[in-house]
Parts: sequence; structure tokens; C-alpha cells
Amino acid sequence: MGYIARRLGQAIIVLFIAFTGAFLLLQALPGDALLIKFENPELGLSQEQIAAVRETYGANIPLPVQFWHTFTGFLSGDFGYSVQSGTAVRVLLAEVLPATLLLAGVGFVVAVFVAVSIAFLSTFTRFAWIRGVLRSLPSLFVSVPVFWLGIILIQVFSFRLGLIPVINPSPVQALILPVLTLAVPISAPLAQILTRSIDDISTQPFIAVVTAKGASRSWVLFRNVAKNALLPTLTIAGILFGELIAGAVVTETVFGRAGLGRLTEQAVANQDTPVLMAVVLVAALVFVIVNLIVDLLYPVLDPRLKRKVGANA
Repeated sequence: MGYIARRLGQAIIVLFIAFTGAFLLLQALPGDALLIKFENPELGLSQEQIAAVRETYGANIPLPVQFWHTFTGFLSGDFGYSVQSGTAVRVLLAEVLPATLLLAGVGFVVAVFVAVSIAFLSTFTRFAWIRGVLRSLPSLFVSVPVFWLGIILIQVFSFRLGLIPVINPSPVQALILPVLTLAVPISAPLAQILTRSIDDISTQPFIAVVTAKGASRSWVLFRNVAKNALLPTLTIAGILFGELIAGAVVTETVFGRAGLGRLTEQAVANQDTPVLMAVVLVAALVFVIVNLIVDLLYPVLDPRLKRKVGANA
């Protein structure tokens, strides 16, 4: 329980630092989104009316007071109102978050499948040239820009081959190309770490002992090597899942999907500070939760870590 409480405390501190950093950086941005919008001559607002609007949004109060109001609002689930649309930010998030989480979740599963396939096929194959090709794929995948990959996939599978319609696709069809665009770059570091871990574990003395006792190659790989190679892969997987939320910004923009990425892109263009604050906190929250789960899984997967945690608790 001591280990869990300590990790929960660290997660809360990380979220507070993320909130404080985002608040200060967004306050330091040049320009004033409220003035940009409400001083538009087409709206015909007087200076008194503009001042009243700024007071409504709390733009005139001192910065520490703004920080406290925003912080306590976030704790109670009140993210404020969008400067651009006037809609409550939590309503905007509720509309787009499910689509982004679905895209990120399916993209992560596909990335893991691709990474595991590359790592195990490159280990199992007896042909050196196939091994070389498979092990060069992660370097290729990680060097491909996400926006370029998305455009190429649309060009090939939609316009050239006609397999996935661009106009009025079904929900599943609309998910295929964005998931591939998101999964391919994420699978690269996963495959590299897993392949390297398998190579390192395969040279350990206990693997030679198990092999000398007559265990088959597949038995050694799946029961001894893969299990021990999982921990470093799990660490990088937790970090990469957090990056999926950031990667969704580009992917959703390329494919015109309504999601957190599109909402972020519009908020940046309009300097919509309340929306940007909420997006940063949601991304940080997802990142912290995933990495917390990974940390709590370590002692379960490795008994040596369980004894160490128990000794430190």
C-alpha cells in the first residue's frame, strides 16, 4: 500500500506541475483572444460592453487569483467557457474525447501487434536477409512524417485502389487509415526495444541452462525470453501511449476527423486559452494514468521487484 500511495502522490504532483506550467505558458502568449474576438467591428460592441465581457471571463483580475479560480474550477470539473464559441469546455471535450480515445486505443493495439510481429519474426527467421529487412523496418517507420504517411495512405488506398471511400465511409472504414497513420510511427520504438531486449535476454546464462536441458527454441522464446523482455517494452509502451494523444492532433487534421486534435488545432488558431488548458490537462491525465498503471504492473510481472517494493514500503 505504501508503494501505491507513493506513486499516486507522485502522479498528483506531476499533474499539478503540468497544470501550473500550462497556465503560465498560455498566459505568456502574445495577444488577447478576448480582444481579438470582441473588438471585431462587425460585432459593434462598445468599450464598456467589451470590458463587461472581459470581467465575465475573469481577464481583469490579478494573475494569482486567476490561477486559483482556474485550479479550483478544474478540481470541481468546471473548465470554463470557450472564448471562440461561448460553449462550456467540458461540453466540447465530452463531444470529441470518445472519438480520440477510440482512435488512440485502436492505434495502440495495432502498433503493439506490428511491433511484436517484427520482433518475433526477425528472431525466428533462419534467413539473414529477411532478418535484416525486418530489423530495418523500425528505422524506416520512425523516420516517416505522420502527415506525409496519412496523405500517402489516402492517395493509395482511396484514390488509386478505391478500397476505402473518402466520402461517406462507414465508421470502420473511417477508422482504418487514421489508425494505420497513428500506429506505424508508434510501432517503431516498440519494435526496436523489444528486439533488443530479446537479443539481450537470449545471451543470458539461464537461457543456456534451459536450452541445455532440452527445451525447444519456441519454448525458450515464449516462456523465458519474451517474459523477461516484456518489462523494458512495457516502459516505453506507457510513454508512447501518452504520445498517441499528441499524434492524434496531426492525424485528425489530415483526415478531417472530429476529435481532440481538431479541437486543439482550432483552439490554437483562435488562442482559445480555456480550451487549450483543458486539452493539456486531459493529455497529461491520460499520460499519468497509463504510466501509473505500468508502474503498478511491474511488481506483478517481476517477483524480484515485488520483494524490493515490499522492502521499501
